[in-house]
Amino acid sequence: MSDFKAALGRYENPVKAALRFLDETRFLDKLRGRDASIWTSDPDLQKKIKDRLGWLSIPSEMRHHAGALTEFARSIREAGFTHVVLLGMGGSSLCAEVCRETYGVASGHPDLVVLDSTDPDTILRIEKSVNLERTLFILASKSGTTIEMQSLYRYFSSRLAALKRGSLGERFIAITDPETPLEALARAQGFRKIFLSPPDIGGRYSALSYFGLVPLALIGMDMPRFLDRAHAMAQACLTDSQDSASIAPVDRHPALFLGAVLGALGREGLDKVTLTFSPGLRSFGGWLEQLLAESTGKEGKGLVPVDGEALGRPDVYGEDRLFIRITLPSNAADAADPADQTIRALEESGHPVVRIRLSEPLDLAGEFFRWELATATAGAILSINPFDEPNVTESKENTLRLLGEFQATGRFSTNPMRLEQKGVRLYSDQMTDLKGSLREALDLFLKQAKPSDYVAVTAYLDRSDPNDGLLQRFRVRIRDRYRLAVTLGYGPRYLHSTGQLHKGGPRTGCFIQITSENRADLSIPGQPYGFSTLKRAQALGDYLSINRCGLPILRMDLGRDEQSGLETLTELI
Repeated sequence: MSDFKAALGRYENPVKAALRFLDETRFLDKLRGRDASIWTSDPDLQKKIKDRLGWLSIPSEMRHHAGALTEFARSIREAGFTHVVLLGMGGSSLCAEVCRETYGVASGHPDLVVLDSTDPDTILRIEKSVNLERTLFILASKSGTTIEMQSLYRYFSSRLAALKRGSLGERFIAITDPETPLEALARAQGFRKIFLSPPDIGGRYSALSYFGLVPLALIGMDMPRFLDRAHAMAQACLTDSQDSASIAPVDRHPALFLGAVLGALGREGLDKVTLTFSPGLRSFGGWLEQLLAESTGKEGKGLVPVDGEALGRPDVYGEDRLFIRITLPSNAADAADPADQTIRALEESGHPVVRIRLSEPLDLAGEFFRWELATATAGAILSINPFDEPNVTESKENTLRLLGEFQATGRFSTNPMRLEQKGVRLYSDQMTDLKGSLREALDLFLKQAKPSDYVAVTAYLDRSDPNDGLLQRFRVRIRDRYRLAVTLGYGPRYLHSTGQLHKGGPRTGCFIQITSENRADLSIPGQPYGFSTLKRAQALGDYLSINRCGLPILRMDLGRDEQSGLETLTELI
């Protein structure tokens, strides 16, 4: 079991008040009874929420399937597959990515790659990294209608069909809800296996369902041990101690105490939840980012997760930060992690800090459940429904409308270009009077932000190491100069993660969208457009959605040389 410590300083009283609220409302009792009144008094909403609480019992239920999952993984290994490529977005892919990065691949098992992008360069890079003849593809989608998954299936099924090697359906498996279009497709095409996940679990709460567990089994995880660890955390979180009066809240309720911290500090204005990890756990931040952002970012409220940011000195931060540090025991690789020293300096300067120390990587199984319950608890404290996503459809609808426009006219009606310098073009509907340089325009844009605002950098680029290094430099320079929280998301995957927060959360975001022109498109079989066009429609669709919300946004297009364009951007700060 993990070790949990919280240094809250002057924020202890708000957290104590939140814990009293949970006690007085009988939160834990009602949660165990799946009583949705802890989130809303609306009977219709209560019914919808009750239909989303299957995650509470899934750790126990999936223990009965551990053997079958292990046997399926054995059959895939014996069939000679060397790679597994998962085609899915958001909650359908993030847990799998975390597990691959955290646990690696057991000897003799196929390697796992998650493909959650419509960027042609990314798709080609992943295709070249695997042997298609020996690759199993997972189509993962709760709704079974995700446009990225459908497009990628069209592409790879065509590539496999061209190889003319055995049954095409045997190269695919599906993970979806019952009676979805994906289930129908999988049955019609004779997929090797169909895993039907319980429909009463939302995507971002599905880590311990088939969506997370099937990929984990394929890379060789000991499934009984993993599920036993998740079950133990669920029991600890949902069982109140008989001697509760003498036990600290953090020990009585491993998740409720964390939820009280998140919710109480969020209400106090410390809504920038800054996540930092031991090197071996860093990928967990991507999963946490979606869980927090999509669950809490609505009705003008929400927690803004800041993941992947290199920690800075105390003086570069405002008064809106809660720091979460999740670590493994020190080893030769991370014993000298400078983040530990920085966290101590932040705590000493008065910033609230929560530390979670795992005893071993397998404890991550329990952390999935702890954070799901903590996020649901924070939702009750913030008076929001943590199980819906009311603002995610507009960008999707804009994308489909723009694709229809492209099919009809061969082009997109784009937002106006205001400046061009060194091959980088700035587009904005809001900044109409620009006469200076890109540096001056970006400075003018960022100076309109208030101290409690955040900057969201959304990059529709190849998520490669060189690009990521430059984007991280860009975000840190903005933070250090303007003392603002800066998030970084790659499109279109962030649309399934932080997109809900951007539109429905606190109106404190300033958005810098970064796009580029692919040197070549990649066709999508059966469609009159390719992946580059789809990616551009997704970027423009989200731009229009943010702009319609009245939030500040500009778009920086890098042309065809992403590296040069990103270097130019970093020089602007």
